[in-house]
Amino acid sequence: MMATLMERTKPQDWMNLVLAVALFVSPWVMGFAGELMAAWNAWVVGVVIGALALATLTAFSEWEEWANMVIGIWLVVSPWLLDFAATVNAMWTYVVLGLLVVAISAWALWDERQNPHARA
Repeated sequence: MMATLMERTKPQDWMNLVLAVALFVSPWVMGFAGELMAAWNAWVVGVVIGALALATLTAFSEWEEWANMVIGIWLVVSPWLLDFAATVNAMWTYVVLGLLVVAISAWALWDERQNPHARA
């Protein structure tokens, strides 16, 4: 069963899962756990990205990648919209991880369109 799951997955699915974990732990690792808005946003969005990544690992759907792209854009703009851009560690964490989520999701969509039958 696990071998079958591994054959059908793409590296982008695993990368988004790793980014979700990185975002979830970032308030502690990057030192902005005391900034409640930034920390809670990281925890909630990290769980959402992780859930979407797990869903994509089990059965690919294009909407999951599009949803991840929207969430990635949210990550990039949220420091300013939620007013924690002055917390530099949080702001850069969000911008970098957001851009990575967008890029990886776009890559997954492109890859799926180039190789539509790669997933069995």
